[in-house]
Amino acid sequence: MEWEKDDIQEKITIGVCVMEKKAFSAPMMQILERLKGFGEFKIVYFGDKVIVEDPIESWPICDCLIGFYSTGYPLERAEAYAALRKPFSVNELGSQHLLHDRRKVYERLEMYGIPVPRYALVNREYPYQELDYFVEEEDFVEVHGNRFWKPFVEKPVEGDNHSVMIYYPSSAGGGMKALFRKVGNRSSEFHPEVRRVRREGSYIYEEFLPTGGTDVKVYTVGPEYAHAEARKSPVVDGVVMRNPDGKEVRYPVLLTPAEKQIARDVCIAFRQAVCGFDLLRCEGRSYVCDVNGWSFVKNSYKYYDDATCVLRKIILDAKAPHLSTTIPPILPWMVHQPVHPSEGLPRHGSGIIGNFGQSEELRCVIAIIRHGDRTPKQKVKLKVTEEKLLNLMLKYSGGRPRAETKMKSAVQLQDLLDATRALVPRARTGRESDSEAEDIEHAEKLRQVKAVLEEGGHFSGIYRKVQLKPLKWEKVTKSNGEVEERPTEALMVLKYGGVLTHAGRKQADELGRYFRNNMYPGEGTGLLRLHSTYRHDLKIYSSDEGRVQMSAAAFAKGLLDLEGPLTPILVSLVSKDSSMLDGLENASIEMDEAKARLNEIITSEAKIVHDNYSEEPWMTDGAGLTPKASELLAKLVKLTKKVTEQVRLLASDEDEKLVETSLYNVICPYDQAKALGKTNIDVDRIAAGLPCGSEGFLLMYARWRKLERDLYNERKDRFDITQIPDVYDSCKYDLLHNAHLNLEGLDELFKVAQLLADGVIPNEYGINPRQKLKIGSKIARRLLGKILIDLRNTREEAIGVTELKSNQDLNSETPRAAKEDTDHNFKLHGTMESTRRSSFNSDRSMDQDDDDDKETKYRLDPKYANVRTPERHVRTRLYFTSESHIHSVMNVLRYCNLDESLQGEPSLVCDSALDRLYKTKELDYMSYIVLRMFEDTEVALEDPKRFRMEMTFSRGADLSPLERKDTKASTLHLDHTLPIMGPERLQDLRSYLTLEMMEKMIRPFAMPAEDFPPPSIPHGFTGYFSKSSGVLERLVNLWPFHKHGSNAANFEAIHKESS
Repeated sequence: MEWEKDDIQEKITIGVCVMEKKAFSAPMMQILERLKGFGEFKIVYFGDKVIVEDPIESWPICDCLIGFYSTGYPLERAEAYAALRKPFSVNELGSQHLLHDRRKVYERLEMYGIPVPRYALVNREYPYQELDYFVEEEDFVEVHGNRFWKPFVEKPVEGDNHSVMIYYPSSAGGGMKALFRKVGNRSSEFHPEVRRVRREGSYIYEEFLPTGGTDVKVYTVGPEYAHAEARKSPVVDGVVMRNPDGKEVRYPVLLTPAEKQIARDVCIAFRQAVCGFDLLRCEGRSYVCDVNGWSFVKNSYKYYDDATCVLRKIILDAKAPHLSTTIPPILPWMVHQPVHPSEGLPRHGSGIIGNFGQSEELRCVIAIIRHGDRTPKQKVKLKVTEEKLLNLMLKYSGGRPRAETKMKSAVQLQDLLDATRALVPRARTGRESDSEAEDIEHAEKLRQVKAVLEEGGHFSGIYRKVQLKPLKWEKVTKSNGEVEERPTEALMVLKYGGVLTHAGRKQADELGRYFRNNMYPGEGTGLLRLHSTYRHDLKIYSSDEGRVQMSAAAFAKGLLDLEGPLTPILVSLVSKDSSMLDGLENASIEMDEAKARLNEIITSEAKIVHDNYSEEPWMTDGAGLTPKASELLAKLVKLTKKVTEQVRLLASDEDEKLVETSLYNVICPYDQAKALGKTNIDVDRIAAGLPCGSEGFLLMYARWRKLERDLYNERKDRFDITQIPDVYDSCKYDLLHNAHLNLEGLDELFKVAQLLADGVIPNEYGINPRQKLKIGSKIARRLLGKILIDLRNTREEAIGVTELKSNQDLNSETPRAAKEDTDHNFKLHGTMESTRRSSFNSDRSMDQDDDDDKETKYRLDPKYANVRTPERHVRTRLYFTSESHIHSVMNVLRYCNLDESLQGEPSLVCDSALDRLYKTKELDYMSYIVLRMFEDTEVALEDPKRFRMEMTFSRGADLSPLERKDTKASTLHLDHTLPIMGPERLQDLRSYLTLEMMEKMIRPFAMPAEDFPPPSIPHGFTGYFSKSSGVLERLVNLWPFHKHGSNAANFEAIHKESS
């Protein structure tokens, strides 16, 4: 067909009735200039003076009106003009009033069945109005009985007020993050001290939906076209990612069929052809959280081309339906468009095991990582009979006298602190006058409880918890004659410590940086680009322990080059899974058996017999135990007493001062560093000769005194070998963090404790390889099952991508004439009709991946992405856990071939690595196991060698504080941080472990995929239902330009198809 501009006798006038700042913005100019290039339109700019000052009767007359609200825009005047002249409005003016009120936006979204986060409204007629339906507690707000646990989002109801706040739970450290429109390179700020919500206005409260640190912006041009871009979410660290030109970095992403339907519905519901809105992707479902109105994409020439062609069709359908809307073979502006080269990244390379050729690509990184350096874990047990404490137990057990009470919230712990302060005597005269040793010990323990509760300045459930368990009861007759049961004695257990230190935080951050630069071959810092472009599928899991969660957050900070506090990163990027990464209950019987056998070997007078002729020393019962264990035990007790006595003397002065100056009425201001592990060393405390961190001498003495008592029972002449790891733990902590206290004999105690712990710790998880395998498989069964699911999903996805590319290659060979005919239909958006049709299958699309072992896949859009390898996809799964799970997974990997079903198969771990593991006595803080999966794209899909596995491990910060005396070591001692050892191979160089073999060897010890429970529907999901014919009819009637020409017929056809 010959394209002739002269076919149009009179041009259609497009009136641009918007503020000049918007009218002459770069995206608007790009699109309007392209529209002019067709020769069918005349563009008339109204200008600010006309819009604001002139009477509407004198405004230019136009056929088509582009009008939308921005700051200073008189929307009512524009509406009056539209009513007077009746032009075709691209975006209906009256509906724009809805966008100024978030309540009306959510109401309209729900009216059209568009998913939104779970929310509730708090409407105030005047500032600080007290409302009987609104309740605020420490970790939740309740609106009309609808409870929102932190983290939750607080939004002003005014659409133009962008002061959105997120409140975090005390279990994650508390605080608030304020979001705002970009200022420089900031889009949010974290305020750790803010915990109460605002009351000066009306607000929407909604559930916080974790999105993996990414937001999606969707831009519609008519109901049939939607472009989406992903950007770094402001909730993570508030730092805006910018390119070298200073523009915010965004990458185009593909919308799922359900999301395309959402985009269509938003466009129709608000009667805005050109409309931007925010999409939250959470747990495989998508929710709209904001609708912005008129919005164009920035800096995308492909988008400008598409948007122009779609706008042209919309306008011609409305004002000149008799004219052809066919796109010309050569777009008028194409000759002037600059060429924008695609960016690319080297993507080839293998790894530590060896170089396997340029056709091999990394597909998956799975890491099991132990938490960072922590303070020693502590426990205080005491029986209480005081009425204040028993009443407190009743208060929090709901008045049930036989119910156990767990206390970890700030309110509960404050109540307990108040009661304990009242019970602890201010003076210590009782030491001399009180003849009962048990009473003295009880008072000491109460003082310890008080000191622990006062430590750090603010309660945080992430590292302190108290249990009260009733032991004795009595019948009491009430004044009305009723008889009730009341507790008379209870067991109080206070657990504290185990807090991630400043060193642990630094270790995790640095390990994250190491992974970023070394675990992704050929990428370097390109991992950040992979991640931001939806080509990096990252999920981070953590156990329920606070130190593990914070290690995961600090690691994520280093991996993704984030900034700021850990709390927002933790809430945004880390998922807790205690069932997979916590607990030893499944193997408790076997572990007790191992400890009993271990105790027998260590405490027996007979020498331990080692099979010197065995080629595999790790196969012996109690392998790794020192032959002089029984002798060393006595020395361990003696040295522990020596250190404890020194700490007692240091504590005595502080103790008296605490009695005089202790805060009986107030709690210190909240100090996030103390609550969550300091970010830096407290130089002033060290200079003053005080212990590092928030531990005072009183608690330090309590720690050592308990170790001394528990390690050896003098009356029974019995050693408790389970205390050996705790003694070693305390020694290492004090040598690293409290070396400035110069405790005499501490270094010698450390050497003795290390010799014993090197044998005890590995054998607690099994006294021999077969028992290690049994215990390991019971502890890590669920985690191993999840790892197999990760590997299977990666393989299936890689095969799917390969098959898709093969089909595309076949399609590209179709006859040229047929191809041209297809392109002619709608060259720049040929997928529009198929998108529209498939969107009505959204219910199936959203549910088809509901199994826990299936994951929703989000993709970069190759049509718009300025990326050379848009199909490239790397899956990363990070599992942060404790020492028990690291040992368990390692034991399964190295001993899995001992299982009866696999006899005859070699170990997954080579002999040299088995020997190194035998000599590796400790998997220390930040130790890790990494499984990497590579795909050789030149090998046939059905060939097992298509997918290769690589296994490495690191001993973590396995360096004795006494080991090095060089300059580097002294520097490390200054910041109390030990380095993390580099990765070591678990396979021989150039060995080839296929994915198929790895699955075969691990499957007997892993939870089957079908045993994983189905995921629960997120609380924020309000439902996604098929549109009834009535709803669809309302959509048609509301949408003005479907009443013209062929478009109306098309719309009708779609409705018939959907029903």
